[in-house]
Order: sequence, then structure tokens, then C-alpha cells
Amino acid sequence: MELKEAISKRVSIRYYDNREVEEEKIKSLIEAAIRAPTASALENWLFVIYKSEQARKRIHEIMFESHIEYYQAQGLPEEKLEKLKSKILENGMYKAPMYIGVFIDKRIGILKDSRYSQLEFIWAIESAAGAIENLMLKAVELGLGTCYIGVTSFDKYQKELREMAGLEDNWYLVGLIPVGYPSEKIAPRRRRKSLDAIMRVV
Repeated sequence: MELKEAISKRVSIRYYDNREVEEEKIKSLIEAAIRAPTASALENWLFVIYKSEQARKRIHEIMFESHIEYYQAQGLPEEKLEKLKSKILENGMYKAPMYIGVFIDKRIGILKDSRYSQLEFIWAIESAAGAIENLMLKAVELGLGTCYIGVTSFDKYQKELREMAGLEDNWYLVGLIPVGYPSEKIAPRRRRKSLDAIMRVV
């Protein structure tokens, strides 16, 4: 598969088959992820694979709770919230055979001056974000679907996801990625903004 094809076919998949993801494919995803650029060559990332039935059940509940909080914060009308609740709970939105939590260690840095601590934290997030994109593109090649979930990084949810993985407070969840075989049609969506609107040459 050409890279151009993988990029165009990468869409956010919200519904998955129950089919388990093969172990070799999981390893291929992580191997692709860690080929991303890594700030100061620190490789400051950790990929937690949530596969147990108990973990997946609770994560699906967290997806529900965190999305409701997100849309309530936006001021979404109650009738739309009810539709969303139905989609997630009854129709199984985001219910995947596995989830990958991508964490960074807030303690890790290379610059001694504390003035740069926040910047190094941002660099680590950028590195993890690059790893997530690599992982998602590899998933396309392997016939898998993914979806980037950010709302699980709300403090109380990422605290619980850390605890589920046996991680201490120094670990920060950059994103949670459902992974599985898509049960919905893959239909790439056009971007709303044109190249002229988002590109500047100086």
C-alpha cells in the first residue's frame, strides 16, 4: 500500500467487530509508532495495551462518561445528549476489542534549567502524537480501524486509566486509541478548509 493511499483511507472508526486483533499486528503497530520523531532522542513514551474484558468494559464506560462531560461543557442541548448516550451505550460506539493508551513520563527531560520544563513536556506530547499518527497509518495498512480519543485525558479519567495499568502519577495520557476491525463503511471525509485557507508561504 502506498503512503498516499494509507493517508487518504485513515478515518476515525467508531464501530468495531468483536474479532480479536492478532498479536503480530499489535506488535507491528507499536513498531511503527516508535519510528516517529522523538524529542531529544528520549523515546519518552509508553504504550499500554488494554485487552482484558474487565478493562475494556470499564474503558467503554469511561468513553461514555467523558464524552458526556465534554458535550455538556460545550452546552449541547439535552436531546442531543440523549442521542449520544444511545449511540455509545446501546449501539456500542467505541466498543473495541482493544485500546492503546499512549503515555509520556512527565519526569523525563534533558535540560537542567526548570524554565524549560513546560517546553520539554510539550515536546514529549508532540513526540507521542507523532507516534500515534504512525500507529494509525500502520493500522490502515493492516486492515484495522482506529480513532483518536482525547476526552479520556480529563484528570479523573486518565487517573483511572493510569491505575488500571499500574502507573504512577508521573505518567500523562496523551491519547487513548480504540483498535479493531471496522464494522462500519470506511468513507474518507473532505476537509472543510481549503489549502489556501490553512497554508501561508513567507
